[in-house]
Amino acid sequence: MPTKTFLSRITGSFATSAAQNPTVAIMDAAFADAGLDVRYVNCEVPPERLADAVRGAIGMGWVGFNCSIPHKVAILEYLDELAPSAEIIGAVNCVVIKDGRLIGENTDGQGFVASLRQVADPAGQHVVVLGAGGAARAIAVETALAGALSITVVNRTPERGQALADLIDSRTPAAGRYLPWPPALHVPHGTGVLINATSIGFHPDESAMPDVDVDSMEPGMVVADVVANPPRTRFLAAAGDRGCTTLDGLGMLVNQALVGVRLWTGEDVSGAVMRGVLEDLFGA
Repeated sequence: MPTKTFLSRITGSFATSAAQNPTVAIMDAAFADAGLDVRYVNCEVPPERLADAVRGAIGMGWVGFNCSIPHKVAILEYLDELAPSAEIIGAVNCVVIKDGRLIGENTDGQGFVASLRQVADPAGQHVVVLGAGGAARAIAVETALAGALSITVVNRTPERGQALADLIDSRTPAAGRYLPWPPALHVPHGTGVLINATSIGFHPDESAMPDVDVDSMEPGMVVADVVANPPRTRFLAAAGDRGCTTLDGLGMLVNQALVGVRLWTGEDVSGAVMRGVLEDLFGA
């Protein structure tokens, strides 16, 4: 008879505020479904306690952890190694602890690309990204590394938008360019993938949508939104009415979680289970 062990593998998340993070719900459901003895702990970690949290995770033998706002850049000083794409992005949301070493990954962009591939191959696409924050940065870099021909960054702050476009142009095979964001932005002709990488439309402001000329969305274009709550944003509804292929934010959330589990445990779990939990939580 096999020896029963009562020592679980532990992962978790460091964030402020942690109470709004649904990752623990999808992780617990997926671990249980797969029969894995792994626990995910959602931790409220203010900036001044990040070093303590990292030392605690190492000391307690955690296999890794996520870092969310406001730790994605601050965590860099505690890491021993960066994955190539995380080094380009300059931010980390997933840390793997292996033999006492901390390896930083960024699974946000990887999760988006995995979700995008369910409806379209990013290779050869002309991509427009709305926003230049952390999510936009990860998505732009990973989509460029996945073979996109060009990444156009649309942002109201020229300095941030141009900086991301320059990063794409200099550190990836794709051409990067910055486009100012005027009222009723006209989506450039020939755009294959349009991505809202801002928080516009997120609960409780579901009535908001990015200031884009809906009539400039061409039928057949892929229109994606990183907003997961609600999954069907006004932006995606408008795109669907124009005959576009739409991609909600749940896919990115699920796929980045799947990548994290694989990095920490070497195991694959069910994305369908994760998505079902999110749909129940957000009323999809």
